[in-house]
Amino acid sequence: MKLKITTIGNSAGVILPKDLLARLRLDKGDELYALETPDGIRLTAFDPELAAQMEVAEQVMRKRKTLLRKLAQ
Repeated sequence: MKLKITTIGNSAGVILPKDLLARLRLDKGDELYALETPDGIRLTAFDPELAAQMEVAEQVMRKRKTLLRKLAQ
């Protein structure tokens, strides 16, 4: 898909067509991540840093399940 860079205020931006937003499951106000890869730049709605942080949080929650239940009371 070819996208054109356009002026937006004092900046430059790319307008994403509705069908691309639908495929990415994005809407106005959502965040889009640009990841540098060996092949170029990849745009994604997936944040790998957040995913790694969530994995650590889930491990802690599984390990400390009883303690977290008591804290919640």
